Formats: sequence, structure tokens, C-alpha cells
Amino acid sequence: MSTVNNGKGRIAVIILTLNESKHIGRCVQNLRQISDEIYVIDAYSTDDTVAIAESYGAKVFQNKWVNYAEQFEWAFRNCGITAPWLMRMDADEYLEPALVEEINRRMPEMPDDVAGIYLKRKVLFKGKWIRYGGFYPHILMRIWRNGQGSLERRMMDEHIVVSGGRTIMFKENMVDYNLNSIHWWINKHNNYAIKEMADLMNIKYRFFETDDRLLNTSTSNSQAKRKRILKEKVYSALSPSVRASIYFFYRFFIRLGFLDGYRGFVFHFMQGFWYRLLVDVNVKEFEEKLNGDNSKERLAEILRQDYKIVV
Repeated sequence: MSTVNNGKGRIAVIILTLNESKHIGRCVQNLRQISDEIYVIDAYSTDDTVAIAESYGAKVFQNKWVNYAEQFEWAFRNCGITAPWLMRMDADEYLEPALVEEINRRMPEMPDDVAGIYLKRKVLFKGKWIRYGGFYPHILMRIWRNGQGSLERRMMDEHIVVSGGRTIMFKENMVDYNLNSIHWWINKHNNYAIKEMADLMNIKYRFFETDDRLLNTSTSNSQAKRKRILKEKVYSALSPSVRASIYFFYRFFIRLGFLDGYRGFVFHFMQGFWYRLLVDVNVKEFEEKLNGDNSKERLAEILRQDYKIVV
């Protein structure tokens, strides 16, 4: 039983799911150590996700998927969440025992001026902790006061942004450990590559408005803000023919990714080179489809017709 279910330290956890039967039981069971208010917002899974989540005591709601921000806002409007604190978790994530203890110990006595809490995330790939290559710690806003935070409206790399208070960071770790096959991982990143391509095209042509609150708030995590600036001001300005190679070299050699061993090499190569190269192949293909017509109407038409992205 959680020790933070009552009083000002109470946390409601929100998990978005679609066909997460491999992970949702592990996730909900783990989170029951810090909260009895776990809300699963399911996008009409066709596997056993809903039944498994309910069997572990989660409150399950279903809503058609649009994007992360829309799904979170739907949860806020429709789930009757009254807990003073909110927490975002992915189904393939869990908390290490030390972080469970830290949350239960610190949340009931959290100072009134704290609006958000950053957590450090480990990524495991095929059972291997990806410790190098600039991948740890990955610092993310995951706990915030109800009413003082919201998720950015972006295609990729969306963050929780808080207002009206200061932010702090907990010491211990959460873990991202996806149990799906490499085939699933590749398909997932194929889909991500299209969104990333649209993001890069928008940085270049500004054909739709973006949510830049992360860059404009003083409470933003410096790591997330720094990465956003590097992507938009430096990486996007490099030639698509060389930037994937530069990025992989930086991660694998400069940031010591080679110390992660064979499975680390596979991860850094696939995520830091293959994926980035795939994005740039899509960028080149998109530019060819434009054929010199950089109007907002033409850009939106190609995204809608060829990539099923509505902006």
C-alpha cells in the first residue's frame, strides 16, 4: 500500500496505452507502490492491455488517439482527477526501488513553492543499461502540481512545462525497458522518422505554429532546453548528407558510447545513425515532392496526402 495516498503528497499517475500487454502489468504493479490512483488512457487496444491494467487496479478509460497532448488533456477533462500531484509514465517504464522510497518519503513534505519535479531515466536496450553516449541521465519532468503543468503540443519531443513555482530534481532513477522485438523497434522508429522529418521541415519553412514554451519558461530543465536549442539552431542547419554521421561519431566516440559494449553499439548505431539517416532520407524525398513550391498550402497538402499528418 502506498504511503502517499492521502494529504498534500497524493499522486495521480497517467499512462497512455495502445497494445501494451507486454508492459502494462509490470508498470501498474510497480506504480502501486507510490499511488492508488493510476489512470490508463487507452487508445482502443486490440490486445489484453485493458484487462491486464484493470486486474492490477488501474482505472481504465478509452479515447481515440490524436496525439500525446490531446490524450493528456482528455484525461484531465474526463477522469475526475483531484490529486494535488500528477505524474506521467509510459507503459514500458518503471521506478527503481530507491526512487519509490524517495517519492514516498519526500512528496508528503514537499515545499509549497515547488511546481514540478524532474526524474532521471535509465534506458535499457536488450537488457543492457545504455550508460554512455550522452544517454544517461536523461532528465524529464514527470511529476507536477495539478493545474500548474501541461504537455507541449508538438509532433515529437514533447515535454511537460510548468508555471507558478520552482522545479527540483530527485536523486534516484526510473527505467525505460521495452520488451518488444527489434522488428517492432524498427517499425516504431519508421513512424517517428516521418514526424521528425515534418519537425525539421517546419524548422526550415515555418509552415505551422509550434509550442515553444519549453524555451520560454524559466523553470525549464536546462538539459531539455539545451537539446531543443541544439536541434533547432545547430543540427537542423547541418547538411542532411553529413549530420547523421557527425551525430553518431559524437555519441559513440566523443561521449564514449563504445563503452556500452556490443548491445550498446547496436543501440547507438540504430538510434544515433540509422534513425537519423532515415529522417534525412525522408527530408530529401519531401523536398523533391515540393519541387520548389514552399507555400504553406503545398507543404500541408503533401503531409496530409502522403504521410497522413494533418497540421
